[in-house]
Amino acid sequence: MALFDVLREQHGASLYSFVYEKVTPVPGDISCVDLGIRDSLLKDQIWNEIDTVINCAATTNFDERYDVALGINTLGPLHLLNFVKKCNNIKVLVHLSTAYVCGEDAGFIQEKPFRLGKAKKGTGMIDIDIEKKLVEEKLRKLHSEHAEESAVTSYMKDYGTERARMFGWPNTYVFTKAMGEMLLVHYNRDTVPLVIIRPTMVTSTYQEPFPGWIEGVRTIDGVVVGYAKGKLKHFPFNPQLIVDVIPADMVINALIMAMVEYANRSNTSEIIYHVGSSLRNPFTFSNLNELFFLYYTQNPLIDKEGKPIKVGKIKAFRSMATFRIYMAIRYSLPLKVFQYLAIIAGLFQKPYKDKYTALDRNLKRGMRLAELYEPYVFFKGIFDDTNSEKLQIAARETCSEADAFNFDPTSINWEAYMMDVHFPGLVKYVLK
Repeated sequence: MALFDVLREQHGASLYSFVYEKVTPVPGDISCVDLGIRDSLLKDQIWNEIDTVINCAATTNFDERYDVALGINTLGPLHLLNFVKKCNNIKVLVHLSTAYVCGEDAGFIQEKPFRLGKAKKGTGMIDIDIEKKLVEEKLRKLHSEHAEESAVTSYMKDYGTERARMFGWPNTYVFTKAMGEMLLVHYNRDTVPLVIIRPTMVTSTYQEPFPGWIEGVRTIDGVVVGYAKGKLKHFPFNPQLIVDVIPADMVINALIMAMVEYANRSNTSEIIYHVGSSLRNPFTFSNLNELFFLYYTQNPLIDKEGKPIKVGKIKAFRSMATFRIYMAIRYSLPLKVFQYLAIIAGLFQKPYKDKYTALDRNLKRGMRLAELYEPYVFFKGIFDDTNSEKLQIAARETCSEADAFNFDPTSINWEAYMMDVHFPGLVKYVLK
């Protein structure tokens, strides 16, 4: 993996021995009690030696299976907390969450914890035990009907979205992450010093270990990748709204500095840090649109035939309603007419049927992408980062290496970062 190239250059052939001096991998499963570790001697060793725990385990798919997301994102943090409480010398537990646990809240969003069971919509309460039982009942029923695994997966994905929206969250991912936070704060009861890091949309590295590294397509980059490939010409978004992005290494730097700062305190109550840019260095969708148009016209991708892929500016639709109407008239209706005429003419077979199937699949994929991104491209919230700003000030006063752990969003020049770092990084590590 390219991420380790810097260490590889420093240590050469001794890299692996260096890593094994620092790291001891332990197989386990966060969705299980005691993290799935059965070796009692190993558990005792961990409880006696570990003083700092960082939880980065999560499934980040917006439409993950509800049973999977509930096990990892919701119950996982509780299992970890119960495990950490047995550590004799614990100084701090750091939980990596997401700023979008706020759902579709608008306005000024503060760095505050959730109350257990408090829904975003309506007056009802979320009973996480009932959610777990409902999932178990649904799975039993599906298996008793001998449903194929693909059908089970499809059902559980739809069920997660249904439950999330019923309680006021847009998707399974942020809903299960919010419930995970609820359990952590409620059952910790100031027993363990608890830090919750809530980053916004994470993009490629700003500086460390080198600029532009990214793995996979994350959040808004799905739109950028589709655009660069020439497949995305229309998309719903409000150009005036802020797209809150933050480089990955800044998130890690904030996590490290929060861990150090909080481990040295006597206070054991939880603290939450938003790590983003919307408040102090806002970057709009209009800015993003202009910059990726500029970059990919100057540096076009090359198609399979060796020709440059031409791109134009994305046509923005300021509401999902107008986008759906446009897509129906521009694509869905002509596709249905094509299918109807082919059937009437007796031609709805290869290659016409294959052509129809491919076009229909691409249309559904595009609409699905738009629906998944809808809560974020029309998001009207600004994330308060008062705690993060205070952390930066405290770090500069107490840590001689604070400058090496920069997470100040005001230090980012968005045009330079996007044009010289992020877009080239996407091309090198995702679109290669």
